[in-house]
Amino acid sequence: MPPRTMHDFHRLGKPMLFILGLLPLAALFWLDLGANPVETLTHHTGIWGLRFLLLTLTITPLRWLSGWNWLLRYRRMLGLFAFFYALLHFTIYLIFDQFFDPAAIARDVLKRPYITVGFLAFVLLIPLAATSTNGMIRRLGAHRWQRLHRLVYLISLLVILHYLWLVKADLSRPLVYAVVLALLLGYRLWFYYWHKLNGKPLWVAVTGTMRRKVIS
Repeated sequence: MPPRTMHDFHRLGKPMLFILGLLPLAALFWLDLGANPVETLTHHTGIWGLRFLLLTLTITPLRWLSGWNWLLRYRRMLGLFAFFYALLHFTIYLIFDQFFDPAAIARDVLKRPYITVGFLAFVLLIPLAATSTNGMIRRLGAHRWQRLHRLVYLISLLVILHYLWLVKADLSRPLVYAVVLALLLGYRLWFYYWHKLNGKPLWVAVTGTMRRKVIS
């Protein structure tokens, strides 16, 4: 991509991503709510929270594979959209399912395992969203900030477990998301050991090998 075109792409990238990220919210206005509107709204917001969470986790492996460090520009916004839809998901549950009843919510959290892990995942997302600014990174220090944000791996596992336990009949959709998460986390582990053994990123090793083949 020519330098000027790349500059324009980066300049417009975040506004475009912001607009795209709001499309699932806009879809609520023409979504067929069916016989159980609360369940439909809860499912729609929850599934988009999961999708944005997986997209956030995709950035680093894609950067390792491609060497495109500019992808990091968009990771924070994707993560905040994941929190935004998780917040909507919880708010719909709080207002339309439990009617702001703290006692009923507490009983639900303790009684139903899928509510327990979903609630835990949401609570753990809050400090990640709250510390997503550059100011908080400086205040915490890069090392402590990175350690805190590794909670995203536990959160993603809890969200998948929440989805699997929620679905009682057809497990095909949650299993697809579970496989995607397994690939993303498995690649991270593989890359970590590759980098530890070889001392250089995978994309550098691959491009170096390709260059040597072309020269020879």
